[in-house]
Amino acid sequence: MNQALSADLTLEDYTAKTWDGILAACTRCGKCVEACPVVPYAPGLADADPSAVVTGLLDYMVHATPMPAASATWLSQCNGCGDCIPACPESVNPRRMVTLAFSKVSKTDNPTPHTFRKMARAIRIMVSMQLIPSDVARLLRPPRAREADVIFYTGCNPIRTPHVLFNVMTILDELDIDYEVMGGPAACCGIVHSKWEGEVAKGGRVTEQTLTKFGDFSPDKVLSWCPSCQLHLGETIKGYRQVKFDLDHITTFLTEHEADLKKRFIRPIDKRVVVHTHAGMDDIGNNVLRLLRCIPGLTIVEVAEEAGYTCGASGSNRSPELKAHQRAETIRLSQRDDVDALVSLFHPCHLQLATDGRKHGFAVVNFTELLVQAMGAEPCRDTVEPFRLIDDWREIAREAAPMLKANGIDIDLDELAAVLPEVFTSAEFRGGLCSFAR
Repeated sequence: MNQALSADLTLEDYTAKTWDGILAACTRCGKCVEACPVVPYAPGLADADPSAVVTGLLDYMVHATPMPAASATWLSQCNGCGDCIPACPESVNPRRMVTLAFSKVSKTDNPTPHTFRKMARAIRIMVSMQLIPSDVARLLRPPRAREADVIFYTGCNPIRTPHVLFNVMTILDELDIDYEVMGGPAACCGIVHSKWEGEVAKGGRVTEQTLTKFGDFSPDKVLSWCPSCQLHLGETIKGYRQVKFDLDHITTFLTEHEADLKKRFIRPIDKRVVVHTHAGMDDIGNNVLRLLRCIPGLTIVEVAEEAGYTCGASGSNRSPELKAHQRAETIRLSQRDDVDALVSLFHPCHLQLATDGRKHGFAVVNFTELLVQAMGAEPCRDTVEPFRLIDDWREIAREAAPMLKANGIDIDLDELAAVLPEVFTSAEFRGGLCSFAR
């Protein structure tokens, strides 16, 4: 196994040490709250004293005193945008601080119980509706250990939009990269257990198991797709375990191969596009912009940057008023007469923006599709979209039944039709999908 784990340190120990460092450095000045773009849009935050907001959060963590309403709102509406990080004069990472606090709140007052169990079943159903068994197995079945240069780490929720992941694999194939695919609930990064369920000890074990699985392949690099996995492993619990591989985002790896990609971009794409990015992971957004600018014929008209590190339950959805404000501008840009399409970033971004596109009359394409198309290959078709075009959940259930059966899932059509609205919207992160908790 190509890694050296510090098995004597649990994630609970690591978190406690991290908090010691935060408490020693933080002066409770409130600069992080002052920089937070959520504040003007969150009830009760605009008039709150920034220093008191931070103090209330830290007092809860240290003394278990009741968290003041403004502190609780700041915690619950944090979308991970990261604007607070450069604002801190003491070099504390407030995004990390808030994430760790969220774990403690989830342990004592969890509005989304059994999140992992619900998510795992929802993912299995959603991917099995879309793909033949061999493709489902490639995304969900752990590969046999061997030496490989690269692990393409999909994460869990991205499997709901498998076409994006298969597009990445096409790109890796075209670049002649020696890689294996790993992901799904069997290789979770641990964020759901640690953050959403407050089970830090269990989350640590899940993380360690997944890192060990990576090490079994002796890779030089593990390339993630999921922004939550990247944030969890690369920031929140960075240093929890020592490993002998680099953890990078797939877009970073692709920019390192920019020269090879340019040689393979043989098909011009004569489109004018708006590119959707997120402030919380601006390095990834910049990577995507750099890659797209290499495609002959493609013109980037505007960049629609939204707060948060991603769309979805962990990101922009957490601050709904701010999201609505910024999404309206994204839609306005996408509707311009001189724009052919909106380019999506991550998997939840694509799902949300595709819905907006159907509603407001503009096309949405993921950046991976454009890269594959420019290489002269055929992008994997969006296998979610045909279902979303059917405006009847029972009809969707009937359409999905044969593929579900082929993938070994036997579920009553009425039951399936009843849960599909929540399956398609990741409702487990809002406390939904209660029938999947059993």
